[in-house]
Parts: sequence; structure tokens; C-alpha cells
Amino acid sequence: MAPSASKTLISLTSFGAAEVLRHGQLWFARLSQAAGADGVEVREELLRDAARELPELAAWASEAAHGQAMDLVYSCPQPLYAADGALALATLQHAIAASHRLGARRLKMSIGGFAARPEGFDALAQALKDAGIALLIENDQTADAGTVQALERFFAAADAAGLQLPMTFDMGNWAYQGECALQAAQCFSGRVGYVHAKGVQRLPAKWVAVPLTESALPWRATLRALPADVPRAIEYPLIGDDLEAVTRRELQSLRAIRALPA
Repeated sequence: MAPSASKTLISLTSFGAAEVLRHGQLWFARLSQAAGADGVEVREELLRDAARELPELAAWASEAAHGQAMDLVYSCPQPLYAADGALALATLQHAIAASHRLGARRLKMSIGGFAARPEGFDALAQALKDAGIALLIENDQTADAGTVQALERFFAAADAAGLQLPMTFDMGNWAYQGECALQAAQCFSGRVGYVHAKGVQRLPAKWVAVPLTESALPWRATLRALPADVPRAIEYPLIGDDLEAVTRRELQSLRAIRALPA
């Protein structure tokens, strides 16, 4: 099994929203485990009945731990800051409570419409201290929360307030705002605690997620610029008649990439 810090996970959105909503995230979590994943990222936007599904997933992870320690990440689609720049404290508290029900040690959110307000950092720091959960700030696909400038501004303000937050580095999302993933990796490497291993290709009207080995971006150099010992999660479409075999193959591919010399 991979060391704790270098686990390979599956973001459950990889299986497609329609299929996940039809079968439920527990079904795909079990498939991911059977394929050899070290854990899964549970997506709030794909929960059909959170009150039922989160405890079921927590029980599954606890049972799975007897044979394979399964890591859990909770992904909240609502941003940390509202459009007016104020801390969305109720959203944060909701996400923390959901993470606790799931038994997840990591919570992933984007910053949303952050505006530097010192009182927001005080409330954020207190909420995280009480929760005992690591909040990982993700670069999303928006101008407010998916550019190097926006995230540098947020992290600088948080650091100045004494709140050093780790980052979820989504390798593919930078492209949606015309940002360079490699430059972003060089900028934020020191605080990255979790990686979405996702490639992208350009279609005529949009970017689409693809495996790293099919990416149009400099994924090898980007990975070399990121910490090698943090968890990585597949977050690109996993599709096939034998879905477990497809998932196993992609997990093996990502682990092989990790093992390559710099």
C-alpha cells in the first residue's frame, strides 16, 4: 500500500454525474476500492440524500479500514466567500458538519468572491480550530478563484492573519482562465497538500478533462514542480464496459507516473 502521504484517490465525479446520481456514491466508492484506490473524494453536488449517504460512506470507510485504510475527502461546491466578499460562515459550518458525518479529514472548497476582511479570517481560523479538519483551497475555473493573482492575494492575506492554509492544486483548471499550470505549480508548490491529477484538451468551444497522458498542457513538468509526497486524485472521465478494469488501469498509470524519476 502507498504511504499515507502519497495515496492515490478517485474523485467520484470522474464516473459522470448522471451515473453517480443513479447508482449513488457508495456504489462507486466500493468500485474504486475494488480497483485499488487508496480513497475517494465525495462530492456534495452528487449526493442524493446526504443524511443517509454520508453515514453509509463513513461506515464503509470504517469497515474498509480493516483491510485497506481508505482516505476520504469532502468536496463542497459552494465557495468560502460570498459574492460580496464576506466569509460565508454558514456554508463553511455546513461543510464542516458534512465532513464530520463522512469522517473526512480534509475539506475542499474554492475561495469564491474573497475580499480582504480581517474579521473573516478570525472567524475562519476559529471554525477550523474547533473542527479539527484541514481546509484545502482549490483553484476552480473562475476568474475570482482560478487565477494565480486571485489566489496569491487570498493566501497572502491569510498568511498575514496567521492562517496558513494548504491548497488543492487542480492541474487542469488553470487552462479555463488562460493560466499556465506550470507557473502556478512553481508559485504554490510550497503549500500544496492535495493534487487533482487532471489533463485537459481544447475542443472548439471549450476545454475538456482527459487523462494526464492525453493532456495538451505540460503535465510532466507541472507534476515535477509539485510535492511528490501528497495525495493525488484522478479527476477525469472514467468510462468503459468494464469500469473496474478501466479504473484499475488509470490508478496504475498515475502511480507509475509518480514513480518516474524527476
